[in-house]
Amino acid sequence: MANKELSKVFTLKRLRNISIFWSLFIGIGALWGCTMMFIDPSGKIWGMDMMLPDIQKLPWSDIFFQDLIFPGIALLLVNGITNFISFILIYKNQRYAALSVIFCGIILMLWITIQFVIFPFNFLSTLYFIFGVFQAFTGIRYWKTEMGGNRIISLI
Repeated sequence: MANKELSKVFTLKRLRNISIFWSLFIGIGALWGCTMMFIDPSGKIWGMDMMLPDIQKLPWSDIFFQDLIFPGIALLLVNGITNFISFILIYKNQRYAALSVIFCGIILMLWITIQFVIFPFNFLSTLYFIFGVFQAFTGIRYWKTEMGGNRIISLI
């Protein structure tokens, strides 16, 4: 019985570390993307100016999408802040840490799916969609390991 408990502790620690990685990686990436959009709202410095014509076809574009400021704020709120909150929950070993990892992965996949509707498929967006899948599945394993297989609502 002691070996089984020890194995669970090591597995849980590994899953927490992987979850911390995903939360920080995606959160810092969102913060960097937001910063790039704030530094140059036109997108010319970073080569993001090609996105503006597609963004400006969206509803309310005359209010929100004249430059990249609003998309930057949205990126920070949707993917940055949520992942930093998830990191804090994991780091403090809070009850809902694993669920936050799952939700952040799902949020990232939804964000990228919306990008696929607006922009053509591209390598970076596809890669981040895969990161969202990895983050969500890491969260599911983390949650199941943490709960010990008991009282778990089956997600998959």
